Amino acid sequence: MKPSIYRPFSPVFKGFFDDLLPKNMTSMFGGDDFFTTPAVNIKETETNFHLEVAAPGLQKEDFKLAVENNILTISAEKQKSEEDQTDNYTRKEFQYASFKRSFQLPEHIQEEKILATYDNGVLTIDLPKDEATITPKGRTIEIK
Repeated sequence: MKPSIYRPFSPVFKGFFDDLLPKNMTSMFGGDDFFTTPAVNIKETETNFHLEVAAPGLQKEDFKLAVENNILTISAEKQKSEEDQTDNYTRKEFQYASFKRSFQLPEHIQEEKILATYDNGVLTIDLPKDEATITPKGRTIEIK
């Protein structure tokens, strides 16, 4: 006898749950998955770290960025409410979504020079390294 594995959210049930949820339910980020955390790309160069947070559908006012004890915290919150009144029928819906991501920063980041911009659904954060701690890539070795 072969043991069976219980998988409550296997692809078989996906269609069942799709039928129960409204077809127009979308996330605050513009996708079909209402509960989501945006993807973050991190790139290191010689002079800085460059973070890109994919968060379409938000405004720059929806974000909060903070640095405390060498921890960068990126959070966003969006609320929406709609009310429809027709004859004796009232429909009022509320939508709320949020996310929070935290990153441990290296000690050689210049906190006072961190820059952030939001354009076309991408939050970009530049974290400059302290120039005194940047070491050159490569060196000449003296033969003794």
